[in-house]
Amino acid sequence: MLEKLANVPALAKIGKRSSTLLGIDISSTSVKILQMSPVGYSYKLENYVIRPLPANAVVEKNISDIDAVGECILSAVTILKPSIKDAAVAVAGSAVITKTIEMNSSLTDSEMENQIVVEADQYIPYPLEEVAIDFERQELSERNPDMVEVLLAACRRENVDTRVTALELGSLTARVVDIEAYAIERAFTLLGEQIGVDDDHTVAIVDIGAMTTTLNVILGGKTIYTREQMFGGMALSEEVQRRFGLSAVEAETAMKRGGLPDEYEYEILAPFKETVVQQISQTLQFFFSSSHYNEVDHILLAGGVAAINGLPDMVQEILSTPVRVANPFLNLPVSSRVNKSMLKNDAPSLLIACGLAMRGEY
Repeated sequence: MLEKLANVPALAKIGKRSSTLLGIDISSTSVKILQMSPVGYSYKLENYVIRPLPANAVVEKNISDIDAVGECILSAVTILKPSIKDAAVAVAGSAVITKTIEMNSSLTDSEMENQIVVEADQYIPYPLEEVAIDFERQELSERNPDMVEVLLAACRRENVDTRVTALELGSLTARVVDIEAYAIERAFTLLGEQIGVDDDHTVAIVDIGAMTTTLNVILGGKTIYTREQMFGGMALSEEVQRRFGLSAVEAETAMKRGGLPDEYEYEILAPFKETVVQQISQTLQFFFSSSHYNEVDHILLAGGVAAINGLPDMVQEILSTPVRVANPFLNLPVSSRVNKSMLKNDAPSLLIACGLAMRGEY
């Protein structure tokens, strides 16, 4: 949503299907690069690459080692050999301030931008030179038809600049800096039909990454709630490392390919799955307590943890809510360059990269 321009970033409008960008998801443990191409009113997955990041290169979704992230992106680009070099990347929702304001509907985008800059100190608790600002027209005001609701977003410029620089080091050009929640919302358009969602259905997308779990609740195709909390698959990996004396890479390989002692299933994995269910339940309770909802109609599991065998059934049984693993590529044509078996395992962790790749070029 935040598009990097020379001075104050201006809004990038809703994505066109006539073009796409490389989707770059920079998480705390890896860089995921994904390329899609437009096919009629849908898309084709051309290829993707996931490359691990050095420890502490990204801390709490902030890039702390730009050179390391840039090298990782360059390595991924070298493997992927994409046909385009223009990309979309995202900042975490926790790094962004959003506010809906009302403005005169007759204003042009340029006039709106000028007015927002002049009045920015009313909405943003940071000096203007330290932030990147963006806005998007929403619906006409219900209270006054001469006014339009405008979604305003602001992010510390350093969060934008570090991502732009990292992409440049990786020989890519950042055309769009989006917000993770909106990338997930965009990818959800590929998931809704899979689970038979009606406009009045609430869908909880629980993205369990290595370090952070993010809940996005979607209603009518729009995000109505988002929350991040510190919990992720790294806890499982660290316990495997500790119990069996393995390195981080060895532990991840063993968990994916098998070969760990029998005690792993009963003494490590089973308690971890129980903890995951507790975390999901707790996160949903935060949503219920801050809204008029007391249930959700569907739960979609995303992130690397979602691929754990038996987890979706366990969540569904305990929370009494239909649960499905998020795979935005399920009904899309896929290039022969993509390893289909690996994609099935990786798909839940590619939601943000997919949503970013669906952005049109501006």
